[in-house]
Amino acid sequence: MPNVRLEGLHKSYGDIKAADGLDLEVRDGEYLCVLGPTGAGKTTLLRMISGLLRPDKGKIFFNDKDYTRREIEERKAALLSQSYALFPQLTVEENIIFGLDIRGADEKLKEQVLISMLDLVRLSGRSKAFPGELSGGMQQRTALARALASGADLLLLDEPLRALDARLRISLRTELRSLVKSLRMTTIHVTHDQDEALVMADRVAVIREGRILQVGTPKEVWDQPATPFVANFVGQSNFFTGKVIQSSPYTLLRTPEGAVLKGRPSELPAGEEAVLGVKIGNTEISKERAGYLQAAVERVIFEGRNLHVDLMMDNGQRISAKIPSWRKGKVVVGDRTNVYWEESKGTVFPMPPGGLENELKVE
Repeated sequence: MPNVRLEGLHKSYGDIKAADGLDLEVRDGEYLCVLGPTGAGKTTLLRMISGLLRPDKGKIFFNDKDYTRREIEERKAALLSQSYALFPQLTVEENIIFGLDIRGADEKLKEQVLISMLDLVRLSGRSKAFPGELSGGMQQRTALARALASGADLLLLDEPLRALDARLRISLRTELRSLVKSLRMTTIHVTHDQDEALVMADRVAVIREGRILQVGTPKEVWDQPATPFVANFVGQSNFFTGKVIQSSPYTLLRTPEGAVLKGRPSELPAGEEAVLGVKIGNTEISKERAGYLQAAVERVIFEGRNLHVDLMMDNGQRISAKIPSWRKGKVVVGDRTNVYWEESKGTVFPMPPGGLENELKVE
């Protein structure tokens, strides 16, 4: 299976930079999720790797060989696009085994692959239907099965679970990953769904405005975000600004209102403007225990296992917390509460050059 390396890719559409010096390495047999907001350049990335688009600048390597100008068929990559691109005159089963037919596979292999694919995507009862007779979710599952059955070495998935209902989407996450791993396919899966990326990926690459901001295991990207944008996009975070008082053995940050906040150790010098980010799931609230800050409860939303609590701090800043649902009724709108967190859960960042508000903006 190929490993893929992208070096300095640029692709522009007028004034829009879909790839802006993009660097990325995907390991042999790896399941990599590229996670980012709409318009970040995810689809452009896949289309350049597949050969459907030529980069304006930069290089694409498969197994250390330059494939930047190679033709599509030389890349042995199967791309599942958001448009599905099913053949309307072919049935579900004919669409699925189309790639095997082209390669002249024997009937026994085609039958085995077809049965396993139909079972995976829950379409065994619709194998004789045509695409026009299917729902959008069924069409997407057919396209997914065709990509998996193609015999490609490299699988490129563009929001492959986007059109599915919630229950089926969750079920297919683990099954799709397991099947791809059993086929030993190198896979690049782009999505804007953080839960999907965290559950399915060996590693996650966070992309924004055509640049890769961070690559790491799901745990690394969640626990050790490289920027405030990553901290907020991969798990919502609360952010507090101030000046560094000390950076070791833990960071102390003094807010403009004079509150002193604790976070992980950093390398920021005393006096520097900084940002402290805390995941909302790590933000604790209590009427009894002392905290760093005080806030008033504005809204309490029941989410099943958790309550989502929106709060207004004394300085007018809104923050949020998630608390166990057994506390329902114990935290109500109008309550005054203290806000705190474990210092190990507070990540400290340099103040972004364009300011925090601009850094957190989702285009």
